[in-house]
Amino acid sequence: MSDFTHHHINRINMLIELSYALLTDKKKVSFLYKKYAEQIDKLIPSDIIQAVDKLMQEDIPLEDLKIVINKLLNLVFKPIKDFKQSKPKEKDFLWYLIKNTEKAAELLKSAGVQLKEYNKNKKLTSTESLRLAYEKLLPFMHIYTIKENVLFPLIEQEWKQYRCVQMMWAFHDDIRRDLKKIIELLKEKEQDLIKLNRLAGDISFRIMAIKFRDEEILYPEMLDTIQENKLENLWSSSVDFEFPFIQASKKEMKPQINKTQLNTVDLGTGSILPEQIKLIFNHLPVDLTYVDENNIVQYYSTPKHRIFPRTNAVLGRDVHNCHPPDSVHIVEKIVDSFRAGEKDKASFWIHMGPHFILIQYFAVRDENGLFRGTLEVSQEISEIQSLTGDQRLLDWE
Repeated sequence: MSDFTHHHINRINMLIELSYALLTDKKKVSFLYKKYAEQIDKLIPSDIIQAVDKLMQEDIPLEDLKIVINKLLNLVFKPIKDFKQSKPKEKDFLWYLIKNTEKAAELLKSAGVQLKEYNKNKKLTSTESLRLAYEKLLPFMHIYTIKENVLFPLIEQEWKQYRCVQMMWAFHDDIRRDLKKIIELLKEKEQDLIKLNRLAGDISFRIMAIKFRDEEILYPEMLDTIQENKLENLWSSSVDFEFPFIQASKKEMKPQINKTQLNTVDLGTGSILPEQIKLIFNHLPVDLTYVDENNIVQYYSTPKHRIFPRTNAVLGRDVHNCHPPDSVHIVEKIVDSFRAGEKDKASFWIHMGPHFILIQYFAVRDENGLFRGTLEVSQEISEIQSLTGDQRLLDWE
């Protein structure tokens, strides 16, 4: 074992030990921090990534682990910040993520200034203007969606220790939840200042913490370990997404075009071209996603108005990695029940703003009853729910 590898492993083990002290014995943290001061000063991004990967595999409740990770990264902030990081080239994919996050940080700062004024004198500061300040941050949530659907699948393919992205996804969801909460809270006539300030503080801390972890740990490690051509191909996986504030030109995106094979496909009740199959699926008023018997995502449809985003980066991805940690157990239960032949369908329905969404999972079985995968079907059903009586005549007026 080389000295570099030996020291690397020691630093990872040190981070694990610190994490457990933060979790179970806070008095020990100060002692360990002094004991390992020299090792802490030599930390590099990959140490953090691999330590978090190991912690994600431990039997630690997610909410407890979130707190531990936050505290751990506060402890090691300075050496990671001081480490000479690789930086993306201007107008590269990661560069656009960084620039959009910088804009979000500006908006967050502006909202913080308004909140401070509101705390000083509620009569002089409008809750409407404060609410609008936080609403301006809503488009930034698309950056997290891009990360989850474009970056994370590539990381899972390239890194053995990829589970840090699962933790990051959980933090993304916390930010989305709290941003919606503070906007709803600011619509109320009377404000609970304690609750308002706590929410604002959580949002600010989490957005800026993710910014630091992206720009000082995740992105530099991607640049150092993933081939340049694979990073360039991120554009082809993101063509269905728009950056919220600072957007790339079509020329910069350079999307890859897949050539359609011209051989017809025998469907048993007819033979049609692959292009026709694609058109049919994409004109159905539902979102389709097919996961095979090995839990690998093999296909998704692209209707005009897709409810849940998908990109080509999801193809070949383990379905367990396509969900945040706090909901993946539901997916596992559904697939396991389908595989065992205990169930054939699972249904959920949720409200998303003005939309009412029906989400259904179907077990896919062959003619011999063998489990061949899972089909996810999502549909906006508000219009269907509103139907009454009969309509037997064409009414296009």
